[in-house]
Amino acid sequence: MATMNISLPDQMKSWVEAQSINGRYSNASDYVRDLIRRDQVRSEKIANMQRLLDEARASGISDDTMDDIWKRVRTRAGIQE
Repeated sequence: MATMNISLPDQMKSWVEAQSINGRYSNASDYVRDLIRRDQVRSEKIANMQRLLDEARASGISDDTMDDIWKRVRTRAGIQE
Protein backbone atom coordinates (compact mmCIF):
# COMPACT_ATOMS: atom_id res chain seq x y z
CA MET A 1 0.00 0.00 0.00
CA ALA A 2 1.34 3.43 -0.92
CA THR A 3 1.77 6.24 1.56
CA MET A 4 0.54 9.80 1.01
CA ASN A 5 1.17 12.79 3.22
CA ILE A 6 -1.42 15.55 3.25
CA SER A 7 -1.64 18.90 5.00
CA LEU A 8 -4.82 19.85 6.84
CA PRO A 9 -5.87 22.87 8.86
CA ASP A 10 -5.86 22.12 12.59
CA GLN A 11 -9.66 21.98 12.76
CA MET A 12 -9.84 19.34 10.01
CA LYS A 13 -7.01 17.33 11.53
CA SER A 14 -8.85 17.29 14.85
CA TRP A 15 -12.03 16.15 13.11
CA VAL A 16 -10.25 13.29 11.33
CA GLU A 17 -8.57 12.16 14.53
CA ALA A 18 -11.88 12.32 16.41
CA GLN A 19 -13.44 9.91 13.91
CA SER A 20 -10.98 7.21 14.96
CA ILE A 21 -11.28 8.03 18.67
CA ASN A 22 -15.05 7.50 18.66
CA GLY A 23 -14.49 3.92 17.46
CA ARG A 24 -16.06 3.99 14.04
CA TYR A 25 -12.65 3.89 12.37
CA SER A 26 -9.50 2.26 13.66
CA ASN A 27 -7.30 5.18 12.60
CA ALA A 28 -7.22 8.35 10.51
CA SER A 29 -6.18 6.45 7.39
CA ASP A 30 -9.29 4.24 7.59
CA TYR A 31 -11.45 7.35 7.79
CA VAL A 32 -9.78 8.99 4.80
CA ARG A 33 -10.01 5.77 2.75
CA ASP A 34 -13.74 5.59 3.54
CA LEU A 35 -14.21 9.18 2.42
CA ILE A 36 -12.43 8.43 -0.85
CA ARG A 37 -14.54 5.29 -1.45
CA ARG A 38 -17.72 7.25 -0.84
CA ASP A 39 -16.56 9.97 -3.22
CA GLN A 40 -15.80 7.37 -5.88
CA VAL A 41 -19.32 5.91 -5.56
CA ARG A 42 -20.81 9.41 -5.67
CA SER A 43 -18.81 10.27 -8.80
CA GLU A 44 -19.96 7.06 -10.50
CA LYS A 45 -23.59 7.88 -9.69
CA ILE A 46 -23.21 11.40 -11.07
CA ALA A 47 -21.58 10.06 -14.26
CA ASN A 48 -24.41 7.54 -14.68
CA MET A 49 -27.04 10.23 -14.18
CA GLN A 50 -25.27 12.45 -16.73
CA ARG A 51 -25.24 9.54 -19.20
CA LEU A 52 -28.98 9.04 -18.71
CA LEU A 53 -29.63 12.74 -19.20
CA ASP A 54 -27.54 12.77 -22.37
CA GLU A 55 -29.47 9.77 -23.70
CA ALA A 56 -32.77 11.45 -22.87
CA ARG A 57 -31.77 14.65 -24.65
CA ALA A 58 -30.56 12.71 -27.68
CA SER A 59 -33.85 10.80 -27.91
CA GLY A 60 -35.71 13.96 -28.86
CA ILE A 61 -39.07 15.37 -27.86
CA SER A 62 -42.08 13.09 -27.70
CA ASP A 63 -45.43 13.88 -29.27
CA ASP A 64 -47.15 11.83 -26.55
CA THR A 65 -49.37 13.61 -24.08
CA MET A 66 -49.02 13.06 -20.33
CA ASP A 67 -52.18 10.93 -20.49
CA ASP A 68 -50.51 8.72 -23.12
CA ILE A 69 -47.41 8.36 -20.96
CA TRP A 70 -49.40 7.52 -17.82
CA LYS A 71 -51.48 4.94 -19.71
CA ARG A 72 -48.29 3.27 -20.91
CA VAL A 73 -46.87 3.29 -17.37
CA ARG A 74 -50.04 1.78 -15.92
CA THR A 75 -50.11 -0.89 -18.62
CA ARG A 76 -46.47 -1.86 -17.96
CA ALA A 77 -47.16 -1.98 -14.22
CA GLY A 78 -50.29 -4.09 -14.72
CA ILE A 79 -52.56 -1.43 -13.24
CA GLN A 80 -56.07 -1.33 -14.63
CA GLU A 81 -57.83 1.96 -14.98
